[in-house]
Amino acid sequence: MKPLKMKNIGRELGVLIALLVMILIFTLIDRAYFTAGNMVDIVKQATINGILAIGITFAIISGGIDLSIGCTFAIVIVAVGQFTVMGFVPAAAILFGAVVGAVLGSINGILITKMHLQPFIATLGTMSIYRGFAYVVTGGWPVLGIPDSYRRALGAKIIGDIPVSILVLAAIALITHILLQKTRFGNYLFAVGGNEEAAKLSGVNVDLTKIIAYLICGVCAAFAGMIMLANLGTGEPASGQGYELDAIAASAIGGTRMAGGRGSIVGTLLGALLLAALKIGLIITGVSTFWQFIVTGIIIIIAAYFEIIQAKISVMMSRKA
Repeated sequence: MKPLKMKNIGRELGVLIALLVMILIFTLIDRAYFTAGNMVDIVKQATINGILAIGITFAIISGGIDLSIGCTFAIVIVAVGQFTVMGFVPAAAILFGAVVGAVLGSINGILITKMHLQPFIATLGTMSIYRGFAYVVTGGWPVLGIPDSYRRALGAKIIGDIPVSILVLAAIALITHILLQKTRFGNYLFAVGGNEEAAKLSGVNVDLTKIIAYLICGVCAAFAGMIMLANLGTGEPASGQGYELDAIAASAIGGTRMAGGRGSIVGTLLGALLLAALKIGLIITGVSTFWQFIVTGIIIIIAAYFEIIQAKISVMMSRKA
């Protein structure tokens, strides 16, 4: 595990340097970029994508992918929105949302492990199913009248302009970091993603490990959706479209190996911050928001190609040794 941790630290340091260089470049272009308010905005923008990216990191480390994460996000938004409008207290609504996310994530895991579907195909199918349910439940209309009590629970400011959602992100990051790095489940997950057959021979319950990974992904999507609901005050069934791309990009930038077996929560968070800093920088410098889609796609390709180059270098170094 030590070489793996060193690789993670090296990649995380590289992403941190890239983030600082990007901030410096945008500041030189426009000094309005480097202000306390703008730095807070970067963190705020990274919050939802950061939570989604943490979830998808678990799926990717397991050797899979979750294309339905944005649609899980949408279902939770409309389901929790209707739950709060019915008069349930925020704590009950949040618990309900987490359970919905866990169920939807577990369905993905079961389709992959018990029906032996490829993760891409399974989650592509559930992406359409979940989105359809979001529209069916609402009739295509947004859920209105979200109570102020719920909006305060996840959308209130704690210090100055810093919202509760940043604390939620920090809590999720801490819990998942411990889960990934300090528990037997984390070791099993890395083993399954690195070499599934070897993990089976070692006595790892591969199916259960994968199902739990997708369950965590669903719960993260749920919390991201509930934060969005609190921020906007409406439950839109169309929410979350394209969010899976940003989540995958953040995870890939942060050093998660797209073939599975390697990744870290710290790296994923840095990846989310880098994407947020880039998007806000493009807006401040007057670049069309349409370019953000192009840039995100390019970043995913570059991050994936970097993994290939890194693997080739590792092979060359091992041969020389």
